[in-house]
This record gives sequence, structure tokens and C-alpha cells, in this order.
Amino acid sequence: MNGYWSLGMSVHASWACFATLASAAAFAAPGPPDGSTSDQKAVIAADPVYSPQRLGLVENRASPGSRRSLFNGKNLEGWDSWLGAPDPAQTYAPALFQSIGLNNDKTHVFSVVKEDGAPAIFANGKLFGGLITNEAYGNYHLHIEYKWGPHAWIPGFPRNNGILYHSHGQYGAFFGTWMQAVEFEIVPHSVGMLLTVGQSKTPGSFTDVAWNVGAAVPVGHDATLKYPQRRYLLGGRIVPVEFPAYNVEAGTDAEKPIGQWNALDLYVFGDRSIHVVNGVPVMVASQLSAVDSSGKRRALTAGRIQLQSEGAETYFRNITIEPISALPTVVQDKPHDR
Repeated sequence: MNGYWSLGMSVHASWACFATLASAAAFAAPGPPDGSTSDQKAVIAADPVYSPQRLGLVENRASPGSRRSLFNGKNLEGWDSWLGAPDPAQTYAPALFQSIGLNNDKTHVFSVVKEDGAPAIFANGKLFGGLITNEAYGNYHLHIEYKWGPHAWIPGFPRNNGILYHSHGQYGAFFGTWMQAVEFEIVPHSVGMLLTVGQSKTPGSFTDVAWNVGAAVPVGHDATLKYPQRRYLLGGRIVPVEFPAYNVEAGTDAEKPIGQWNALDLYVFGDRSIHVVNGVPVMVASQLSAVDSSGKRRALTAGRIQLQSEGAETYFRNITIEPISALPTVVQDKPHDR
């Protein structure tokens, strides 16, 4: 498959969300993995020490004229919406709830607005859910620009959003809210973090999630982070992204100050991906995979794209996609004349 045309939450932020919302629902939530047990310590024991890197990207350009927009600037044609709990505090509570569901966005959680004189998709963040492309894609370069709005709605919960790619399976599989996917996280100071979004079977605990979406990332140990203290490191130890160490922090904080527009580029080819923030590659993943309906793990090479609504106002614009025949190359100290 040479092109997509043939197909027609930092973890800390997520845990903060979990604890905050669970508290709001009067539910004593278990804490996140903190590295205190011998099993958790063993997972990260062999990670090399992280050291900062200056990275650049050498691109392989698609054919001229192959790029197209996923946002027409007028409405949400080409996208579906799915909303989770009527009250976000129910999302991680133990009682079952009925999701608001598919294309039932009566309160306009997702809408088209003008921002800075140009059309943008606005996710107001008041309810949790996703805006999902009608089509599935593989082997592509996705470009999208975002900026934070002024409001975040959950006290003690950091601004949170994300691009969920290779989304597949049932709507609302993850806590009634998002499809299974790989996440390009959008959280201040952690933009580009990678985590996997699985399928929840029992509400109320992340430990009850079937973490059946997988990835592998080269990492280094960064003692300034919370467990699992893993940051993307070119040339680092290649590890699986799975519970209890189911996130890897972006290699560097390349986000602009809140209120400014940021450019994100996502490259996916086969079962590999690259996350780029404002021109800086911050994550490279391989061995993207998912467990299918028969219980067999298979390469995850395509899927739909979800834009999140998760507690904070976010604007998205200039959303384009183009096929690629290979991934760009991530290099150290990229020469300026390339």
C-alpha cells in the first residue's frame, strides 16, 4: 500500500484527570503506577540516562498537488462526532453511564468559528469526546495547527487535548469516550508525548483497561519526570509502551506559549510514526500494533483520526493530509542548508 488513497492525554494529565474526576464523583480512585513496587522498578531498570538532543528532520516530499484539506473552512463535513458521559465527572466513575454517542452534539462541543481572522475548528472542552474523520488513512503526512483558548474547565486538571491516530474498533471503547488509537498528546510542556489508548472493560480504574494497542519507542531515563521517567531518545533503549509504563514523554518541549498557534506534523508509514512539534521531531515510534477480534496482535498501519475535546478550549486550523512513500529521517544537528 503506497498511499492512503486506497483506504478511502499526557499519562500524568490523564491520571490527574482520573483522580480529579473520580473525586468529583465521590469515588476513591487508585493512584497511578509510581515506581514503588519491585515489578515497576524492574520495567525501567535497564533504561539508559537521557541527555538532551538537538534533532532535525530530513523530509521525503510527496508528489506536487497530492496534499488535500480535511477541513473545508465552512462546516464539519467529512467528520463524525462522538461524545462520552453527559457529565465528565462520570467518565472514570464506577457506575456505568450512557454515552451521548454518535453525531449527537446538541451543545456544539465541536463547531466552526473564526479565530484570528480565519476559519478554525473549535473544541470547547466542556464535554469529553472526539471529532473523527469519516475515512481511515495510512501512509500519510498530517499537518495541523492548534492553539489553546482562554478557558480550562476542570480545577486542578491541566489543559489537555490530543490527536488520536490509527483509531479503530468501536466508538467510545475507552471509557465510553474515545476509539482505540495511538495518541499524539497535546498537553502544555508535553506536546508530542506518545501513549496508547486501549479498551476499558470495567469503569473506575485504568488498571482494568485492556491495553491492547502497542508501540515501541527508544527511550532514556529522565529523573525529573514521574514514573516511568521515560523520554524519547534517539538511539536509546527500544522499549514497549505498555502498562504500567504506557507513556513516553516527548524528547523536548517545543511548544509555544499558551495563546500562540503551534504547528504539528504527524508522519505515519506502515507501523511506524514520527511526531513533530513546530518543526522539531520529538517522538519516533515503531511496532504500532493492536489486538484484533480474534485475540491476535497485528501491525497497526491505518485508521481514522480523532481530535479530542478534553476539558479545555482548543482551536484547530490548516488541517491537511498527503500520502508519503517513506518516513522522513530524524537526524542530530540537522545542517541548515538541507
